[in-house]
Amino acid sequence: MPLMRRRDLLLRSTSALWTAALATTGSAAWAAWANNGAELARLLAQYGDEGLTLSYEVRFDLHRDVEQMLSKGIAVVFVARAEVYEKRWYWTDRRIASATRRWRLAYQPLTRQWRLNFDGFSRPYSRLSEALEVLRQGSQWLIAEKLGDADPADCYVDFSFQLDASELPRPLQIGLGGQADWALQIERRVGVSAAR
Repeated sequence: MPLMRRRDLLLRSTSALWTAALATTGSAAWAAWANNGAELARLLAQYGDEGLTLSYEVRFDLHRDVEQMLSKGIAVVFVARAEVYEKRWYWTDRRIASATRRWRLAYQPLTRQWRLNFDGFSRPYSRLSEALEVLRQGSQWLIAEKLGDADPADCYVDFSFQLDASELPRPLQIGLGGQADWALQIERRVGVSAAR
């Protein structure tokens, strides 16, 4: 067997380690790596008397560049979207309802507090981790009051959660298109179940 050069040996061992790591940790690790370290820990859509509610939990950490921008007083916007569809075999799926949540996270250097704006309300936090914990999860979010004549068993929800770089001031958006630091986005589909 011919001797391998050091560079070839390192490349082969690195690819073997990646393959082994992904095989042992499964698809959750692959999804987290593909979404810049973000993963969806929980997603549940339930239809009951009040309507269709969605519960979710997103796990992510902000990249250092994003935290630096926040510490300079520039606000960052996170968006969660849910779209309800009814499956149809004879045509494209019909959209029944959609709902959007927006959070605006900003640091205020004078008061040394983090401020999270959501749905017209603003709340201060002393640490960034506290503010992030609030927007990482949602429970019993009412996304549709009624499904009309659609059977809940034939419905599904397309959920997405992202850091919206388009909300940044225009000069700062230049050059962000290809940067993975700002590519925090999760998309998942879940079926609708009956509430217990």
